[in-house]
Amino acid sequence: SNAVSPQALNKDDRLMLKSVFAERIYELENIIKNSANILSELTNYTSIVLGPKVHEHKLRKIQIIPLNQEAAIAIIVTDTGHVENKTFSLPPSFDINELEKVANILNERLVGVPLIELKDKIYKEVAVLLRQHIHSYGELVSSLADSFSGTISEKLFFGGKTNMLKQPEFHDIDKITSLLSMIEQEKGIYEIITQNPSGIHVSIGRENKNIILKDCSLITATYSVGNEQVGTLAILGPTRMEYSRVISLLQFFSNDFTALLTKLY
Repeated sequence: SNAVSPQALNKDDRLMLKSVFAERIYELENIIKNSANILSELTNYTSIVLGPKVHEHKLRKIQIIPLNQEAAIAIIVTDTGHVENKTFSLPPSFDINELEKVANILNERLVGVPLIELKDKIYKEVAVLLRQHIHSYGELVSSLADSFSGTISEKLFFGGKTNMLKQPEFHDIDKITSLLSMIEQEKGIYEIITQNPSGIHVSIGRENKNIILKDCSLITATYSVGNEQVGTLAILGPTRMEYSRVISLLQFFSNDFTALLTKLY
């Protein structure tokens, strides 16, 4: 069954379970964060690491574990083995024994759905079913949908955001201001990085898709899990950077990431 009765698990069991699932994600995030920092230290440039590509992940299974009368955890497992847990609140009059029914309905309707569409599907398809079977379904639907709305987003991790200030060509205050605000806002950087092809890719000066980067070079390297390209490592520096060294570093990290993620998942 997809729901576990609250009596079967004591508080420690639940905390343990919660931490196991959370750890996988934190472990990965820490690895990414550390890599961004190490890359920026080794190069003295700005490093950017895009976490695993997740908008293509589809739901494989949902398990629901009640924490108490007020809350439960939905454990979401994706087709790539990524695990995420979401705590959601239970309506005041909710019968906790109905969680199994809720889990069954969710699995019946949501398996194979991309995570990014979960919220939408809960409102469009699951709500109707829950209304037929569950007493205080309205509040439950909005609580579930809200908890899924932030499910797994691709994250950019930066190392050495202000390293560009140390480079002589960026002593011009206008140049550096627009560059730093672009880095700070992340969106422009995200778009450039995700548009670059797989493998190692070098854009020098005006080859960059954004005029703000006309005095920069951006080198990107993709990494993968299995046969699937999932993320990107990048170094942003001045056009006179040491290309061979930076490319070697990115190649090394890319291979390591691929090996590590293949083990993790």
